Amino acid sequence: MQSITRNKADTNLLYQRQSYLIRGACFNIYKKFRNTQKETVYQKALELELNSKGLTVEREKQIPVYYLGVKVGVYTPDLLVNNIILIELKAKPFLHKEDIAQFWHYLKNSRFKLGFLVNFGNPKGVEIIRRVYDSARPRISAYRSA
Repeated sequence: MQSITRNKADTNLLYQRQSYLIRGACFNIYKKFRNTQKETVYQKALELELNSKGLTVEREKQIPVYYLGVKVGVYTPDLLVNNIILIELKAKPFLHKEDIAQFWHYLKNSRFKLGFLVNFGNPKGVEIIRRVYDSARPRISAYRSA
């Protein structure tokens, strides 16, 4: 029998435990509700499910956005998990390019490294997009960490 060698990228998944719990929670919720609910129902259900798994969840926490050291706006993610992972939720038949681009910009312009875009509205199943924007990225000098 031949062994399979994995590189470090395969074994060092960013926030691996939390990512596993988030994905599992999304699948559990979809099994219960399918694609029949409004976004706010999924948001509250996911908050409860993640809390039950020992994760700290904040709903719609405002995150300031700075330009040249001055606060110019706020970004309000649907959920913030353990103060390290952003979650954006949708309840649409399918995700549009604009949804994915908006999610990417939210992650890119924040201090967070990991985000999930979760769409519960697809009749074929829950869509989960996991994106990493890591610390190796050049920091935008106009943005200050919260």
